Amino acid sequence: MRPLAFDPATTPTAGLAGAVVAEEVRLDGKRRFHKGHRLTELDLADLPRLDRCVHLVRLDADEVHEDEAGLRLARAAAGQGIELRGPVQSRVNLVAAHRGLMRIDREAVIAINGLPGMAIFTLPDRMAVLPGTVLAGAKITPVAIDEATLAASEAIAGSAAATGRPVVQVKPFEPLTVGVVSTEGLADAARDRFQAAVRQKVAWFGGEVLGFVDVREDAARFAAEIEAMVGRGADVILTGGGNTIDPLDPSLLALPLIGAEMVKFGAAAHPGSMFWLAYRGDVPIFNLASCSLYSRATVADLVLPWVFAGERVTLRDLAELGVGGLLDKDAAFRFPPYGEGDGGGKEGRGKWKEVSA
Repeated sequence: MRPLAFDPATTPTAGLAGAVVAEEVRLDGKRRFHKGHRLTELDLADLPRLDRCVHLVRLDADEVHEDEAGLRLARAAAGQGIELRGPVQSRVNLVAAHRGLMRIDREAVIAINGLPGMAIFTLPDRMAVLPGTVLAGAKITPVAIDEATLAASEAIAGSAAATGRPVVQVKPFEPLTVGVVSTEGLADAARDRFQAAVRQKVAWFGGEVLGFVDVREDAARFAAEIEAMVGRGADVILTGGGNTIDPLDPSLLALPLIGAEMVKFGAAAHPGSMFWLAYRGDVPIFNLASCSLYSRATVADLVLPWVFAGERVTLRDLAELGVGGLLDKDAAFRFPPYGEGDGGGKEGRGKWKEVSA
């Protein structure tokens, strides 16, 4: 990259086509050139009219202009469910093409950002997103980057994609069938609100509710109802209510009866710290504590998108929730935007309505 100071009073314009402007330039009170603009023959006529010296650069043969480089970086980083928009002054946005779970390869992002002049910046990993959401930006900091550095960033992104973890992707939600077995014993109005809230959430992901069963004080029957739900095609079991700190709670006693294994009892997050998750084979069993029955902003609402995207939730996944696990009102952006976009399922279409017990 060879710098050049253009002085309107003394520097000839011949041969300047192709040079890149290194700063914002105004003419007659309006912006004439933005940083990174590549001069054309038509631009040369305006250069003598400028009222100050302007900094330009000539690119070497092994250098790639920021717009082309930003687009190449974005293409390398984009996995499934991603559309590209731009470049605008070297920034290319990676945008969700459909509803789903955004996944970021954190290590690949860090490695790329460790290269000189390269920048990828994203939303937090594992957010539920709608189509059109800007998930990440890919940008080149200088007006051009050498081919070797750009190729190194593409290699990092390519290696991540080869392992099945592109730098940025949107995994589509799967149309899972959900069975609900509760122990709450709710009165009619509260039961209706609970069922409506669950149906809305499940429908937002494109799933449907198989049915609701209420069981109290009987672990064997609770276990039998879960088995019956699974036998009828339930991909996910939600257990509503109960007392998670009571070792005699029927939902907890039912787990060993059906061969289910607890992943984590309790969550390092609030609200929803009494959440637990177990698996019966490939079927996840969630506990929705009382605060999760109606709210859309608890730890359960962070984990549900993972399950609907086909991911098996591990102990490490749940342990990592503690980083950022203070789920106050400022964390609202992290939760599924229930009510935005079409419901996608057979039930619960329409806008989300926050309800309370």
